[in-house]
Amino acid sequence: MKIPLSWLHDHLDSTAGLETISETLTALGLEVESLYNPAEELRPFTIAYVRETKPHPNADRLQVCKVETLVEGKAQTVQLVCGAPNARTGMKGVFASPGSFIPGTAVHLKPATIRGVASHGMLCSEREMGLSDEHDGIIEVDSALEVGTPFADAMGLNDPVIEVTITPNRPDCLGIRGIARDLAAAGLGTLKPLVTPPLSSGFDGSTGIGLEFTLETERACPLFAGCIVRGVKNRASPQWMQRRLQAVGLRPLNALVDITNYIAHDRARPLHVYDVAKLNGDVRARLGQAGESFTALDGKNYAVDETMCVIADNSGVLGLGGIMGGEASGVSEATTEVLVESAWFDPVRTAQTGRRLGIDSEARRRFERGVDPASVEEGCQSAAAMIVEFCGGEVSRLIMAQTESAPLEAAPVLFQPDHVNRLTGIDVPEIRTQEILTALAFTVVRPDGSKDAPWQVTPPSFRPDIVGSADLVEEVIRVYGVNDVPSTPLKRGEGVARPILTVQQKQIRAARRHLAGRGMVEAVTWAFIPENHALLCANLRDAEDTEKNGTLRLLNPISREMSAMRPGLLPGLIAAAGRNGARGFNDVALFEVGSQFSMHYQNTQCLAIAGLRRGTAVMEGTGRNWRKSLTHVSVYDAKADALAALMTMGAPVAQVRVFSDAAPDYYHPGRSGALHLGAKICLGWFGEVHPRILKAMDVDGPVVAFEIFPEVLPTSRQRRGRARGALAASDFQMVKRDFAFIVDSNLPAGQILNAVRQADKTLISNVVLFDVFEGAGIEADKKSLAVEVTLQPRHETLTDDTISGVSEKIIAEAGKLGAVLRTATR
Repeated sequence: MKIPLSWLHDHLDSTAGLETISETLTALGLEVESLYNPAEELRPFTIAYVRETKPHPNADRLQVCKVETLVEGKAQTVQLVCGAPNARTGMKGVFASPGSFIPGTAVHLKPATIRGVASHGMLCSEREMGLSDEHDGIIEVDSALEVGTPFADAMGLNDPVIEVTITPNRPDCLGIRGIARDLAAAGLGTLKPLVTPPLSSGFDGSTGIGLEFTLETERACPLFAGCIVRGVKNRASPQWMQRRLQAVGLRPLNALVDITNYIAHDRARPLHVYDVAKLNGDVRARLGQAGESFTALDGKNYAVDETMCVIADNSGVLGLGGIMGGEASGVSEATTEVLVESAWFDPVRTAQTGRRLGIDSEARRRFERGVDPASVEEGCQSAAAMIVEFCGGEVSRLIMAQTESAPLEAAPVLFQPDHVNRLTGIDVPEIRTQEILTALAFTVVRPDGSKDAPWQVTPPSFRPDIVGSADLVEEVIRVYGVNDVPSTPLKRGEGVARPILTVQQKQIRAARRHLAGRGMVEAVTWAFIPENHALLCANLRDAEDTEKNGTLRLLNPISREMSAMRPGLLPGLIAAAGRNGARGFNDVALFEVGSQFSMHYQNTQCLAIAGLRRGTAVMEGTGRNWRKSLTHVSVYDAKADALAALMTMGAPVAQVRVFSDAAPDYYHPGRSGALHLGAKICLGWFGEVHPRILKAMDVDGPVVAFEIFPEVLPTSRQRRGRARGALAASDFQMVKRDFAFIVDSNLPAGQILNAVRQADKTLISNVVLFDVFEGAGIEADKKSLAVEVTLQPRHETLTDDTISGVSEKIIAEAGKLGAVLRTATR
């Protein structure tokens, strides 16, 4: 929201300087983004007198001008070359000296020689000054202006502009009067009274207005007012109005349109004008119908449907209520009779319509936040008065249509003034509290008798965000001053503080540190993702169709790219890896800790830890190196990451079993697995991301990933968390033995490893698979698995008999799985 200082002073009687106003706005919660003073940019430009013009000796379309200007208070005549057709002797224009920066063309002006003639400066056009696109000739100013007068002062362009950020809950501050009201309440002046001349003529208009809604849909537009102004002559609006509209970023068009734009920025009251000659019957608000469309003022054609509020006549749709009018009924220079529309449209329906059609207009910006319903009549009267002032004509009686659901009065709020101190720690006197609320246009009724009885505070109609006592506290404290909140140290407890982290929080912290130590970078991605990404990465293994996948879709998304809650962390990580790859960083290792959402989860969400590796981002390092060949990530890298994180969190990794056919279908079916503890507890998944997923998300592979779920870890382990026991070191020499077993080719190696571990839990400290062989000497449906078994004695040195006994147990346990000993070595 841009605020020219002179426009602000139309509503605020204040002597405060620009810096003071800026600081106060920020303190009030209206953060100042920038301060812009066009006079600073236009300072080098002055009024000059053209003393002489003559044809250029070497160019037909150029003239050599002698220009009288003022340099450091002394008159000076300079020569320049000018190509403007309207340059002539005796005129006054805008002169730029060498060294000036030309804002409209972004050129630093330098002395030049043009076709053999020296030129020291230039006479500027409106485009070169950044005022408009006009460049057919130079600016000609009033001959009464003195030479050397700053151009900004002469043309009224010395008006500073403050740009502030308006939060969604302050629709009243989308009008300059709302901002002036806040500043007045903060003590920076007095709010000037708003004078709205009543409609005086009182003739009956030729065009009526109406509402066509059912009881269920009447809130789409419960208030619709209008009046006719006939005998108008549409012309350019006054220069002061054009300059103000340009200062806030609008392009002046004609008086009728400029008036509606001016009132929208002045009082946060959007309006619209129709050319009555182009209307067919009465104008009414209703819902759209399938198949209807119209061409809007932006020149685009839009199709409407039954959810959209439209303005229509007998010929069809004229515009979208609260968003944009149509081209067919727009005003022009030939317009002599207009209908001024002032209505109130439902904020939710307005926002949904604008988002669906992709229209972002000044009217939508205000209506979707909540325009003051009480300003419907006032806005119509103000516009009619300005039209008569600038364009002439006479005004009809006000025509008003409304339903029973029209939001005219706000409900009072019960307010205890001592809540200010209780919620903020600032002791604001009751009289000051009442003064602040009254200055903000709240109606305060203090009860007689009991001092402890609550006040009845009625919010003004332009503050739809005030619904409770805490909102009133916020209003009081932002005006009174957040800077006055006392800085009070917390009381320090005696002794050692008790632990404040839960077991799960400690586990998550440990997992974060460990994954970072494995070369992975923690990412934080959006919980909102595109719906197609959610469907790609939803676990559809048990869903018959996509409607049963549990995806949570948002009713009011921020954008189409954020229309669903993420069913897992991988979509965001894959997208992040893709963005890194698009910027040349192909080798990435990322992980994230966060919640994922689905209707299949308890309370619709669960905590997860996920990570991925891409390209050559293996544990040993990324990229190519002269000491080793280029190695891409594999499923085993993801498995190692998952097991390492689980082990760090205290999970019994030695008991974890891997099922190769239980991972979701967004993993590669032959290169993935599920990590199970027992038959029912699934700790997570790992594997190579399916090429189908990568192609759909436009990410090059290979990409491997893992997902683990801390909330399913066994309770006993959660209680112990990361607590460390005594170091279990042994003084006795360990013994290693190798065993090779012939097994069925489809038997997972993990089952052999688990069987070997179970042979003697006391002595066997580690089991490692170090070789897999298929080929010569092995039957076609068999394979050889070689494992290294480490025996660690605790109490005495191992004897040959003890080692032999353990070996027999190992062979016996493996035999239960159909394994046959191929060889055993020391």
